[in-house]
Amino acid sequence: MAQPAQLIRSVVLSLIALSLVACSSTDGEEEKGPAPLLDFEEERKFNKVWSTSIGDGQGGIFNRLNPVVDGDLIYVASAEGTIEAITLEQGKTVWDAELDQLLVGGVGVSDNAVFVGTAAGEVVALNKDDGSEQWRVELGGEVLAAPQAKDNMVYVQTFDGQMLALNAEDGERVWSFRNNLPVLTLRGTSTPLIYRDSVIAGFANGRVISFELDTGAVRWNTRVTVAKGDSEIQRIIDIDAPLMEDNGLIYAVSYQGKIAAIDPASGRRLWANDASSYAAMSLGFGNIYVAGEDGSVTAFEKNGQGARWAQTVLERRKLTGSATLSSYVIVGDVEGYLHALSQVDGRIAARTKVDSDGLQVDLQTVDDMLLVYSNGGKLVTYKLEEKSSGWF
Repeated sequence: MAQPAQLIRSVVLSLIALSLVACSSTDGEEEKGPAPLLDFEEERKFNKVWSTSIGDGQGGIFNRLNPVVDGDLIYVASAEGTIEAITLEQGKTVWDAELDQLLVGGVGVSDNAVFVGTAAGEVVALNKDDGSEQWRVELGGEVLAAPQAKDNMVYVQTFDGQMLALNAEDGERVWSFRNNLPVLTLRGTSTPLIYRDSVIAGFANGRVISFELDTGAVRWNTRVTVAKGDSEIQRIIDIDAPLMEDNGLIYAVSYQGKIAAIDPASGRRLWANDASSYAAMSLGFGNIYVAGEDGSVTAFEKNGQGARWAQTVLERRKLTGSATLSSYVIVGDVEGYLHALSQVDGRIAARTKVDSDGLQVDLQTVDDMLLVYSNGGKLVTYKLEEKSSGWF
């Protein structure tokens, strides 16, 4: 079981994560709420394909239990311990399982198993076909990000700075690495990225590290950003957003720091621009889209030449990670709205409300559909269509 001090620190830092925008930008003034939604000329409509409910969703704290799509199934978990396999086409439940632990991390998949992380610092493996438990192993730190699998190994990053490789058959530890944590961190962990024969991870000290898959040997260790400021809150530079690979380059973004492109062979930082985010990036139209902690959405040019456009009308709305669909980049917000922005210039083109409990899980696109998992447990797919077209 996790130690009481660790659980207390986790809860405290979850509150910090939700209030840091006010702390860092208002200089002691009373915190403002989300910016009001402005009228716009509607160009597209979100048409719901199907919807279902998964337990209590994200629960009462800042969890990001991201669903994962594998083939024609979606694997999704709720904070109270429900795990379900759901058909992508119709949203029908194939199997469901109930664990006796609160879940804070997941979901990961391999050829044979589904992996989740518990609040007690465990990784649990479930049979992919029927949800029966295969094994569980205690790692000593909360697993807030989805475990990643390749061949017969599972790669796990914990909230207390560990990177571990486990045997996928029985959970036995193969290798481990521990990184020193700063005094304060956001509640979150960047999802490890498997690229060729390496697993690459972002850490709370603003560094990205590449490990050899089989042995855990460090291939390179690159600093994305440097902490600045007088207070510990001002010096938080976590890399919590998932790392992203495109066309042989790795992209990382930190809180209160930089977005950077990294050469995966050498770890050399090819370019960097100022940015601050803890949410997933997306790609399209030669841009990298970053949902900023301040509620901005910025299109950074992939060649490192800076921002092509920035949309600021969603200020203080605590945006989800973005996803691209058709000619639009889509984000969700704390009040449960989806917003579609033009990839060309960032103008708002469509909006719909999913769940009054809000959205905080990163959005995903699958083929021509958007996959959304709300704080309250609604799992929904949408199509973004011409305003005049209907969906039957």
